[in-house]
Amino acid sequence: MDLFALEAANAMVGNRVDAAAFEWALGGGTVRFERDCVFAIGGATARATLSGRVVAPCTTTYARAGDELSIDQIITGRFLYLACHGGVDVPLLLGSRSTYLPGRFGGYQGRSVKSGDTVPLGEPKAEPPAEGFHCAADLMPRYDTGIVHATRGTQEDLFDEAAWLTLSESEYRVSAASDRTGYKLEGPPLSNRSGTLPSEAGCPGAIQVTGEGLPIALMADAPTVGGYPKIAVVSEADLPILAQRRPGETVRFVLIPIEQSQRALKRRASDLDAIRLLATRSASG
Repeated sequence: MDLFALEAANAMVGNRVDAAAFEWALGGGTVRFERDCVFAIGGATARATLSGRVVAPCTTTYARAGDELSIDQIITGRFLYLACHGGVDVPLLLGSRSTYLPGRFGGYQGRSVKSGDTVPLGEPKAEPPAEGFHCAADLMPRYDTGIVHATRGTQEDLFDEAAWLTLSESEYRVSAASDRTGYKLEGPPLSNRSGTLPSEAGCPGAIQVTGEGLPIALMADAPTVGGYPKIAVVSEADLPILAQRRPGETVRFVLIPIEQSQRALKRRASDLDAIRLLATRSASG
């Protein structure tokens, strides 16, 4: 859901940025390490301890065999990422190690990890960063803001100026009926001239408008096609910010030209490169 947090956590422990890691949503829990391991947590802010010692976010931490990582509470945000040096060793399926829960395939036995599971880690291929390596806050997205930038969508001509003003000047609340497929947004309805359309290709970040006028932002497990008109598309650089909004929290959309969205994504890529470089230097030092 928060691709940048996943990639950054992997970079902090010396993995490839596309290595498999744990995505931890909303609640607490405990993980016991059966071998020495270097790990980092990122994304949502959590109250975490390792065998009683406080674990700092976005910081490489060295666990010894038998240590227990306890996530007592996710304080802010929705998705926490736990990356371990070597990555999670699950089969590669369709070019990915992720889990698609609705289809019950991929990842670890096609399901969520549950109490009592033993999940294997891969063999490290390089030296890990030094213990206590920390990623500076200015290299991470501004999760504390409710502002999400978006560009005009493929059916922008089906919406009048009043709809655009409503979208850009209103606050929308993330519905409790939201999930990895899409975030339903509660707020002023948006009128369009067509209702539904023949199904066409969609993508994560597309903001569809239902027949009742309520927007739905498609997320990581979004369908590849859909028939609701798309008024806008969330900037890829801001998808992590939207993903981390909890049910009941608000978001405000700011419309920007696509060139600005592309520049923001390049800056995000540059930030990730900086994390990888600093982590590598830490390991070699």
